[in-house]
Amino acid sequence: MRSASAIHFLHLTGLGMTTIRQLIQTSPVRANELLARLAETSDNAVKTRERLLEGLKSELELSAQLEEEHLFPILRKHKETRDLVAQALNDNRQVRKLLAELEQTPKGSEEFAPKVAELRKVFQQSVRDERKDLLPAVMKALSDEEAQAVVEKIEDGKAEIEEARRVEAEQRRAEQRRERDQADEELAEQKEAADRERSFRETSRQAAEQVMQTAEVVDESSRQVIQTAAEGVQRAAAAPISSGSLFWDAMFGMWSLPQRGSLARPASAPGSTARQSTHEEEVIPLAEETLIVGKHTVNSGTTTVRRYVVEIPVEQKVTLYDERVVVERRKPATDAVTGEALTELTVEMVETSEVPLVAKGLKLREEVVVRRERTKRIETVRDTVRRDEIEISNTGERANNKRAKVA
Repeated sequence: MRSASAIHFLHLTGLGMTTIRQLIQTSPVRANELLARLAETSDNAVKTRERLLEGLKSELELSAQLEEEHLFPILRKHKETRDLVAQALNDNRQVRKLLAELEQTPKGSEEFAPKVAELRKVFQQSVRDERKDLLPAVMKALSDEEAQAVVEKIEDGKAEIEEARRVEAEQRRAEQRRERDQADEELAEQKEAADRERSFRETSRQAAEQVMQTAEVVDESSRQVIQTAAEGVQRAAAAPISSGSLFWDAMFGMWSLPQRGSLARPASAPGSTARQSTHEEEVIPLAEETLIVGKHTVNSGTTTVRRYVVEIPVEQKVTLYDERVVVERRKPATDAVTGEALTELTVEMVETSEVPLVAKGLKLREEVVVRRERTKRIETVRDTVRRDEIEISNTGERANNKRAKVA
């Protein structure tokens, strides 16, 4: 680009008194340095090439933008430099085209280095053309006031663009921080959810094991009770019937066989046993089931709290002061001359204006607490249980009638 060297000199010095000759004659140190470093990189240095190319693009775009906005409009007004502006714009377009092709080229390919060399060649040729053709025409066509005005406009434009880029970079970094924070929060939420799931599964497994163990204990107790009762019944059935008298024992032996089922439950009862007891006392165990209620935790819902960023317009009034130089004439208090007179004298006073500087700070507005609260509730569990009952039937009257017939 034709005036890239001039623009870059402003970048380096930042001096308000820079002349137009200094702008054009100063070599483009920054752009040439980036091009040289970019040409020295290898195909494996992909990250380095990306970083250097980004800096080179920023440098060249800033130079072209400033000269097209502030230098070329002044040169178009003069016949001597009008044709040179068209040629300079053509050089800028050619550099932009090569720069775009270089961005599209894979940074690790063999085509990258030749394209860098081509861009470097075109850029350095534009610098030589500007020193040979543009500089003499500008020095001849522009007055000192016009040249200095161009320099000041370029400096002001550079400051505005750099400030805008700085703000954009800060916003980009803030957005990246927000994205990292959001990713960390999502990762923490996922980890917490996984921990809750593992805890729920472990609690459920422990509760299931406890219920199974309790059921096994109850089942074993029931089997032992039933087995004890059955053994008692069998022992009673195997014992001989004795009344304590030989006569009555012989008499009972004649009719006791039909009476063996008198103490039994109805034949229709499943699993029932019948026997006659010869003991003075019999113990019949009565068992019953008990209801054992356990509990385990289930997922009844998920509450999600997501933090996101919104932008709202704000405004704030600020008092600014401007200083202007006022020149006025007045009559002297006396006719006496004080100080030097009849000599050339130049007095310069600087005018100043305050402009608002906008920055953003971060403070904690409020906190949102997310927690779990445990409440208690009573729930009635209904089911059925089994238990043993007894049924008593008295057959004494029929036995007395039979005894009377025998007598």
